[in-house]
Amino acid sequence: MPEKNISYCVPTLQLAWRWASTEFVKRYPDRPKPILTCTYRPNEEQADLYAKGRTKPGKIVTQIKSGGKHNKSPAQAYDVGFKKLDGSLDWTGENFKLFAEITKEKYPQVVWGGNWKMKDLPHFEI
Repeated sequence: MPEKNISYCVPTLQLAWRWASTEFVKRYPDRPKPILTCTYRPNEEQADLYAKGRTKPGKIVTQIKSGGKHNKSPAQAYDVGFKKLDGSLDWTGENFKLFAEITKEKYPQVVWGGNWKMKDLPHFEI
C-alpha cells in the first residue's frame, strides 16, 4: 500500500498540500474534500503498478517502472482524490483543475499532471 501521509514528502510539497487543501475547502465547501491517495510508494509497488496492462491484467496506470517522484525518500510527489460525504471518491476532472489552480497561486513550482500530454489528473510534483 502506498503511504498517504504528507510527512513523507519534501517540505515544499507539505506546505503546498496543507495550504491548497485548506483553501479548496474554504472556497468550495459544497464540493468533495481533497484527500491524499499517495505520497511515498516503494519501488517494488511501483514495478507492480507498471506491470498492469503489460504483463498483468488491467489497464495501464503508469509509465514509470521505478525511481519516480513517489519512489524517492522524501517523496517529490503526491496524488490526490476527492471524498464525498458518503465516503466514496469523486474523480471529476473539474475538482482536480480547481485544486491545481489554487496550488499554483502560492506554489507555482508544483507541477500538475493534468497539464501533461499524457494526463495524470491526481498527480502533483516538484
